[in-house]
Amino acid sequence: MRDDRSFIELKARERARLLLDDGSYRELLDPFEGIVSPWLGPQGIVPQSDDGMVVAKGTLNGGPAVVIAIEGSFQGGSMGEVSGAKMAAALELAAEDNRNGIPTQAVLCLETGGVRLQEANLGLAAIADIHAAIVDLRRYTPVVGVIAGTVGCFGGMSIAAALCSYLIVTREARLGLNGPQVIEQEAGIDEYDSRDRPFIWSMTGGEVRYQSGLVDALVGDGVNAVKQAVNDAIARGVPAKHRTDNYAWYLERLTNFDTSKQADAEQIKQLFGENRS
Repeated sequence: MRDDRSFIELKARERARLLLDDGSYRELLDPFEGIVSPWLGPQGIVPQSDDGMVVAKGTLNGGPAVVIAIEGSFQGGSMGEVSGAKMAAALELAAEDNRNGIPTQAVLCLETGGVRLQEANLGLAAIADIHAAIVDLRRYTPVVGVIAGTVGCFGGMSIAAALCSYLIVTREARLGLNGPQVIEQEAGIDEYDSRDRPFIWSMTGGEVRYQSGLVDALVGDGVNAVKQAVNDAIARGVPAKHRTDNYAWYLERLTNFDTSKQADAEQIKQLFGENRS
C-alpha cells in the first residue's frame, strides 16, 4: 500500500516504525523505561523519558534490522550522554550480531544539531563512540543514513553522516559541519546570514549536497520514496570503497580552494562534483 505522507513531518518514533516491516517494530529502552538525561533537570531543562533517541529492532524486507531515529523537536535533536550511548550501543549490538552470523542491517534517521551543549564533553565522547561503532558495523553491512529535515544534520553528527555507507537526503534536508547560527556568530552576518534561507539551502541543502557527490540519493519527501531509497541502498551491499576512504582526494581539493572570497553553490558543485558517481 502506498504511503505518500510527508516523512519530514513524522516524529522519530513514527519514522522508525514505518521504515521497518509491518508488525515487526520492537522498541529498545522505550519511554516507559524512563531513561532520561541526569544533566538537564539540574539546569532547569525538562528532560524527556527517552532522551530524544528512538532505537527499534525489527525486520527490513524480512531481514533483521535496527532503525535508530533522533527526535529533532527535543533539544534540537542534540546528542547527550544518554541519547548518544543508546545509539552507539545499538550499533555495537548490530555489529556483534553480524559477527555471530546474524546479518543485521542498520538505518539512521539523523535529525540533529550535534552535541548537546549542556552536556559538553559527555556528549562529545558519546558522538565519538557513535563514529567508532559506524566504522565497525559498516564492514559487515551497509549503514544507511537518512536526513530529511527540518533540523538537518550538523556538528559531530555530520561526521557520523559522512561515515555512513550510503546517505539519503530530501531537498529540504541540510548537512554541514557547523550550523548557520554558529557560523554567523563566529564569522559575522556579512560572512553568513543565518536568516537568508535561499542562501543557506544553496550552500548546505540536500540538492547541492547530492550534486556535489557528498550524498548518494536525493529523494522526494513521501514515505514511500524514502523507504524505496533505503531498500535500494541496502540492496547495493557494502561499498567496495567508502566515501571517507577517499579522504586524500577531498583534502587536495580543499587545500587548493581559494578561500579569499565567499563560496557559492556553483563553486561547491565544481569543487566536489567530479566525485558524483
